[in-house]
Amino acid sequence: MSPQKFQGKVAVITGSSRGIGKAIALELARNGAHIVLNGRNQAWLIETENEIRKIHDHVVSVCCDVSTIHGGQLLISEAINSFSKIDILVNNVGVSMRGNVADLNPEVFKTVFESNVLGAVNPTIPALKHLRNTKGSIIFISSLAGIRGLPGLSAYCSSKMALRALAETIRIEEAKHKLHVGLVFVGFTKNENNKESIAADGSKIILEPRTGRGVQTLEAVAAAVVRNISKRKFVTVLTALGKLNAFIQPRFPFLVEWLILRNLKKFEERSR
Repeated sequence: MSPQKFQGKVAVITGSSRGIGKAIALELARNGAHIVLNGRNQAWLIETENEIRKIHDHVVSVCCDVSTIHGGQLLISEAINSFSKIDILVNNVGVSMRGNVADLNPEVFKTVFESNVLGAVNPTIPALKHLRNTKGSIIFISSLAGIRGLPGLSAYCSSKMALRALAETIRIEEAKHKLHVGLVFVGFTKNENNKESIAADGSKIILEPRTGRGVQTLEAVAAAVVRNISKRKFVTVLTALGKLNAFIQPRFPFLVEWLILRNLKKFEERSR
């Protein structure tokens, strides 16, 4: 991709102090975009901002919680104050969980939906009028867990499926404004040290490092997201397994269910 592809474009990326969001921010910066970082940890934001400044100086960070209405509005207003426009909004912020439905504290659903769904809704609503002006892009970072319900991930799967409904609705409503809506289904991806998830009782747990065959790098995911924006695609499904799942699930759902049941122990081990 040409380094000038996004020259002068303004990209807002939620949850971009670490992980996939950070990788997307760095990849967009390498392609010339001005970057608005977001996260709740000021130290991590400063660290990521300093990395981007090695590429260029067109970067600001906004420390706020976009799962709240105020946080979403603050992020967009700070982006406009800094760069006067928005061309790209990447709704990346999110949290995962572990535990069977029967064992869940209902607060787990509340926490996951606040982060994964409201964390996308709250910045999107105030950003839309600015994205109309630039005929820009709204990207939703989903997961292969958003294609089919999976054991131990009920709240996470539900929240990621909700993003598809939101993306499809905006795509129709904003077609007259020529907005681009992208929905990226991310597969099993390498995680950073001390990545947190939510246990069945609502407490935080640390996920085991992801390694081995079939695990995508953060950089590969970021490159795929940037390609989606560049080509103004709607749906991007990552990994060979993900593409196979996306093809089979709507056609042969009982086959997918049978395969999961046959490999349940292996699936649970990989989800740790």
